Amino acid sequence: MPKEHKQRGRRDELKKRKRDHDDHDAASKRHKQRADDGEHAPPLALTQEPFQDEAIDGVTRPGALPYFGLLDADEQEYFKRADEMLELNQFADPEERSLFLANVYREADGKELKLANSQSCSRLMERLILLSTPDQLKALFQKFSGNFLHLVQHRFASHCCEALFIQAAPAVSREVANPESAHPPPSSDPNDVVVSMENLYLFTLAELGGYLGYLMTDRFASHVLRVLVVVLAGAPLEKQNSKSVLQSKRKEKVGVPGAEKTQEWALEQRTVPQSFIDALQKTINDSVSGLDTTYLRALSVHPTGNPTLQLFLKLELSQFGKSRAKDENSIIHRLLPDNPIAEGTGSASFINGLVYDPIGSRLLETIVENAPGKLFKTIYGEFFRERMGSLARNEIASYVAAKILERLGKEDLDEAMRQIAEQIPGLVERNRTAILKILVERCAIRGVDTTQIKVQLEIAYGGSDGFEVTRVLRLGSEAPSEDGKSDTKHGHPSPDKVHGSLLAQAMMSVPGPLGNLIFDSLARLGTSLSIKIARDPTASRMLQSALTSPNASVIFRRKVIQQFYGHVGELALDPAGSHVIDAVWQGTQGLAFIRERIAEELAENEAALRESYVGRAVWRNWRMDLYKRRLADWVKQSRYTAGNDGFQSFPETNQNTPGNNFKPDKHLTAIELARKKHAAAKAAQAKNETKRDKPGKGKEKAAVLAQ
Repeated sequence: MPKEHKQRGRRDELKKRKRDHDDHDAASKRHKQRADDGEHAPPLALTQEPFQDEAIDGVTRPGALPYFGLLDADEQEYFKRADEMLELNQFADPEERSLFLANVYREADGKELKLANSQSCSRLMERLILLSTPDQLKALFQKFSGNFLHLVQHRFASHCCEALFIQAAPAVSREVANPESAHPPPSSDPNDVVVSMENLYLFTLAELGGYLGYLMTDRFASHVLRVLVVVLAGAPLEKQNSKSVLQSKRKEKVGVPGAEKTQEWALEQRTVPQSFIDALQKTINDSVSGLDTTYLRALSVHPTGNPTLQLFLKLELSQFGKSRAKDENSIIHRLLPDNPIAEGTGSASFINGLVYDPIGSRLLETIVENAPGKLFKTIYGEFFRERMGSLARNEIASYVAAKILERLGKEDLDEAMRQIAEQIPGLVERNRTAILKILVERCAIRGVDTTQIKVQLEIAYGGSDGFEVTRVLRLGSEAPSEDGKSDTKHGHPSPDKVHGSLLAQAMMSVPGPLGNLIFDSLARLGTSLSIKIARDPTASRMLQSALTSPNASVIFRRKVIQQFYGHVGELALDPAGSHVIDAVWQGTQGLAFIRERIAEELAENEAALRESYVGRAVWRNWRMDLYKRRLADWVKQSRYTAGNDGFQSFPETNQNTPGNNFKPDKHLTAIELARKKHAAAKAAQAKNETKRDKPGKGKEKAAVLAQ
């Protein structure tokens, strides 16, 4: 007899009760919220409501985003396969890829907006844009026209708009250089776009014009707006990095591997028409025209609005001159309206509030970097002259201090250096060495004495043997394992190690005692620690700089390179150590016999080097094929590049032997060597002619005496 169906165990029953209880509570909360505060209920994201404007806080906001529909299952399957083929990029030739793109565009006709808004297919749209011709980009502009305001606010379509604006920018410059290309002859195809790329940008900007204040703080549209104004300015487009104001750190990198020319995030300085400059000025003015000083200052600490405000401020002062700061409608004048700026004013409170704010300090950096000289001197003298030491101690304010150091003259920099030098032990203890790197570099440029910095660094990084470079590089003093390999993996380097390596490189760029701290410490490390540094991905860059530094003496380079004897083969196979061996080629300038010794070790490890990717690169950079096949030619070429500089050259090629009058001098260029050879040859020829003439003169004299 069949039994009644029952759920096993008590867990399902408890889950059902909890679900019902949560649903009841949520429903009661929603009902209470609608009853008490119905007008503040959040709108649905995809609700198709009539487009309407409403001014809130002086900012005009667009209505709800329209719904463009979804692709059906067959369309999604086709476009996903197309995306995979473009991502692999395994076409026989560019013509085959062009035909494939044309077919994809044909299938996408009328579905462009759906593709751009699709989570799975928007990547295909980006790749299509990266590979499109100017005519295809114009057609896509036309398809998006009228909907840019909605597309730039969409999570996925906004990336397509960014790619479109970037890829189409060079076409505008080509039209400026060749105006005839902007107006092609009429075509029989009614779908052809005859409008110029310049006008397509201007139409897009007019579509966004009334909502710029809102788009500045929109999560997705703000990125597109920044890219658009950079294109209008003709400024180079920065690549993505940790401090870029154009891209989010989390932006997915969509590209086409192996493409002939991918211009994404790589635009150079371009020529743009005057209409773009006028449109840029109007865009900046319209963006902040409805914002008073209070709202604009609030925008400076807004996570999304701050980067946009930074970019607008930078472009305003760089494109329209420093005199723009005197204009009452300019951004910088609205942020700092007081004249003079002194303690107790609103501008003073604003500046002091930005210094230690994680977001606002970025805007203060931009102000310090781009402000007119008179305004910068006022701000520095009033707020920062006596505070450089305390600013350098703070994790956030130290970035502002670094920008200030880059603009100081010699006298002000010397005063700031003395304040910061007193804080060096504390800065080293907290691993805040980025400000020290900037300080050393600026002192070298301005010619400021760095003795005080040297003394403090020697104390801060001192050890049993004096100054220890391993402490700068954040490396332990333990030796590597028995097989000679370091235990550290080639992973992502820590910021402390990176900053330490950069500080050491900056110190070596200063001739004199400061750089000698690094050189002397490296020379007395010993083989085990030198190999450990060479194999470290971050520290090895410092070692490369030491070997190629113009301030490094021949004796220092000889001592360091000799520590690698017996380990050249394993270093050449290491991803980091191989770059050190490459640097040894230049480091053996004046040490020709040591260069030959390194080449001998590379030749002994030929089989292993040829099987490794990095090993083959070292083999090629050292011209080891020539070394194996024609040793004499390799030695001859190596001698002219290595030189002697007081050290013995190769015995078999030593030309300083009796009977050889050619003695190469130090650091002679090729033309100077040729001239010296020619002069020596002429002198030898004249001497031989004199010897031939002497017997004749003697016979003539004897004949005269006989007569």
